Amino acid sequence: MEAKTLEAEFLQDWQCPEGTIPIVRSPQNRPRRKTSFLSSSIQSGVHLSNNHEYATISLHGGNLYGASGRLNVWKPAIFNGEFSLTQIWVVAGHGNEVNTVEAGWQSDGYQRTGCYNLECPGFVQTSHKLTLDGKIVPISRYGGDQFEISIYIHKDKKSGNWWLRMQEIDVGYWPSSIFNKLSDRADYVSWGGEIVNSGAQGHHTSTQMGSGHFAGEGYRKASYVRNLRYVDESRAIKDADPHKLAPLVSRPECYDLQMGNFNNYGTHFFYGGPGFSDKCK
Repeated sequence: MEAKTLEAEFLQDWQCPEGTIPIVRSPQNRPRRKTSFLSSSIQSGVHLSNNHEYATISLHGGNLYGASGRLNVWKPAIFNGEFSLTQIWVVAGHGNEVNTVEAGWQSDGYQRTGCYNLECPGFVQTSHKLTLDGKIVPISRYGGDQFEISIYIHKDKKSGNWWLRMQEIDVGYWPSSIFNKLSDRADYVSWGGEIVNSGAQGHHTSTQMGSGHFAGEGYRKASYVRNLRYVDESRAIKDADPHKLAPLVSRPECYDLQMGNFNNYGTHFFYGGPGFSDKCK
């Protein structure tokens, strides 16, 4: 089986002159956004939070120097000031001593330990063409055209910095000097979805993950991440072996995940769900 997808674009009505970069102005006054937009973050502390729910797949083993994938873009419904995202995680450390760099798309904004986009004091913007926090268009339609973006995070062998590439454009980097665990290498990398469940009114949130439909509905209905690849200690980019990947599904009655079988999608999986239902309470 084969599937066909289209490239999404980042909607920006500006482009900085050569030799300059975009600068965030008064971020505290910017409105929260309820659409799909490009995001990256630095996080410290525990990777799994009590009110965060996941449908992800991970490659463990240490000595990892990056990860990439193509992320299907949707606009999941968001409630109670929560969020829903799809991204790649690059992680080092354990317990309370964890560093991550994360990049992908997100619906709505949220606050937690760490920082976002150009508000992160450590992230160094280098591109004058593309910046973080840009709106992604168009988005996928249930039963219709499917759109996606490409994300690649890797550690530069010479400088040691963690570079972020989106849609084949080097956007910028996180200096290795700002990390205590990721300064050398990553312990594991992950791909997939995450939501916040605030438990408002005593029941599970209706915030959707991905397309808002379960993985079993398949292509054009469930969301996916494809072409899962990683960077090994020789700095070679390799396809992730499906048999070596570890799934994590926090609440399978609310959101789930399953591997796909398309010939032209490389290693890939479908994931997502609607949140609150008769089975998810």
